[in-house]
Amino acid sequence: MSLPKIPLDQWVDRVVDWLQVNLAPLFAIITALIEPMVGFFQSVLTAAPPVITALVLAVLVYLASRFSIALLTFLGCLLIDNLGYWDASVETIALVLTATLLSIVIGLPLGILTARNRSSQSLITPVLDFMQTMPAFVYLIPAVFFFALGAVPGIIASIIFSMPPTIRLTSLGIRQVSADLIEAADAFGSTSTQKLFKVQLPLAKPTIMAGINQTIMLSLSMVVIASMIGAGGLGTVVLQAITRLEVGRGFEGGLCIVIIAIVLDRVTQSLGQGRQKVSQR
Repeated sequence: MSLPKIPLDQWVDRVVDWLQVNLAPLFAIITALIEPMVGFFQSVLTAAPPVITALVLAVLVYLASRFSIALLTFLGCLLIDNLGYWDASVETIALVLTATLLSIVIGLPLGILTARNRSSQSLITPVLDFMQTMPAFVYLIPAVFFFALGAVPGIIASIIFSMPPTIRLTSLGIRQVSADLIEAADAFGSTSTQKLFKVQLPLAKPTIMAGINQTIMLSLSMVVIASMIGAGGLGTVVLQAITRLEVGRGFEGGLCIVIIAIVLDRVTQSLGQGRQKVSQR
């Protein structure tokens, strides 16, 4: 005798319908918050000609990293512009920066909370496991239901998919701070807030930056996938190349994504290691 099927799909559909009806104002507020952020990053990156923007980005990368990465940034931007994908790349970068910024704003406090409160850690850790193991494409479905098509659902899906590393590694970095240093801070009469901002967070910076690095990489991959729901950017270029069997165009779009990924990865790694260590290499 077979057991009856649990109507899990029907339960989920009912929850989604209820959320659509009762939380519509909240979704409108979220949309009104995210869209201007994307527009701001796009306007900044398109305020000057591509060559000038590439030069400014290279200088900023040099200040944060080293000359070789700055040179790669400049040449990579020139190549992207030469291939004709500058606007699509700017849109992709704007989406990634927005998703990463919101992931950090949400993830850092949650990481601090899990590091300092065992009950919160026990509650949040299973949620993070669920967020990291759920296939990326699944996040696109509820995002479309709540935010329609466009950049906003892509960013929401990217935040959910890419935020766990920031939370986990922030918590790990704080918990790995030597107990002797915590005791020394207590001996000098430091408050809990002073210990956090003057001892734990500075010492945990490399680990936290590793988490942010992973968040950026996951955001970039999810933004590309989100082109399926109208997020735009280089993901649309790759998706159109797949549907039209345009191998060369798909390779060009993929190459632009690789350039952006390498630059973002190297810059965040350098920020985590510290400017002095990087300059000594």
